[in-house]
Amino acid sequence: ELAALAMATTANPTTDLFSRLSFRRAVSPSPLRLPSLPTPTPRISVAIVALHKRNPKRLKYDSQRQFTRGDGGMLRVQVEPSGEDFWKLDPVVDLINSGAVGVIPTDTVYSIVCDLSNNDSIERLRRIKGIVNSKPLSILCRSLRDIDTYTTGFPLGTNQGQANIFRAVKRILPGPYTFILPATKELPKQCIKHGSSTRYAKRRQVGVRMPDDPICQAILQNLEEPLICTSVKYLAEDEWILDPVTIADIYEPLGLDFIVDGGARIADPSTVVDMTGSYPTIIRQGKVCNCIF
Repeated sequence: ELAALAMATTANPTTDLFSRLSFRRAVSPSPLRLPSLPTPTPRISVAIVALHKRNPKRLKYDSQRQFTRGDGGMLRVQVEPSGEDFWKLDPVVDLINSGAVGVIPTDTVYSIVCDLSNNDSIERLRRIKGIVNSKPLSILCRSLRDIDTYTTGFPLGTNQGQANIFRAVKRILPGPYTFILPATKELPKQCIKHGSSTRYAKRRQVGVRMPDDPICQAILQNLEEPLICTSVKYLAEDEWILDPVTIADIYEPLGLDFIVDGGARIADPSTVVDMTGSYPTIIRQGKVCNCIF
């Protein structure tokens, strides 16, 4: 049997050599045949692709720096009022959704804004502006539907001779008006604080705005709910700041997260109309005042 086995081995030298070579090849490491591990794709790359698809104009300006961050991390975005570069507002919308506090233009003066439902952001807004808890905050709305959601809305009129305020308001909105209306339960309590952090105003009222400003509307239309707002003023003076560069210089050290530069504003605030009484009452005449009430 040993002799037969030896003869079989000797009779197939080629097979034996092939087997040995195949074994060596199988166990010998070859750098050319080592499988390469797939490189994980960062999530941010996917987000950038999505932004490019949603905004084709980004491809044209991909190599240009359209906005800058200050040393303190504040985002500065300069936007043309004409609307040709509103795609640059996407980072602003993302920051608002993540809880940032920043400044945007309106049809009157600049406003400090934050997410309506973020209590921490509302507290930061109060600290940055330096306003007490008893100071009421307003909301920037996208549409009349938002106003109906967070307030009791405008009177529709009755057969007993009460004026149809809603019809009159539709003719002037969007516009430079602030309407004080009774708030509903949908409005967060942080918007109507009174005194200490655990005390709230008994009369739930809120000022609502629908600015007639393309930049402001472009931001609002990309959000799921209105913005909390308060006008931008000098810290030691009761005077509005109209220059976005001055706003950045003053408020960036206080923790402002972003500013949208839409150019200088006109020193005219909104006209404030109190709608909580039996009849509308103009308590501040501002940029425009149509006597329709």
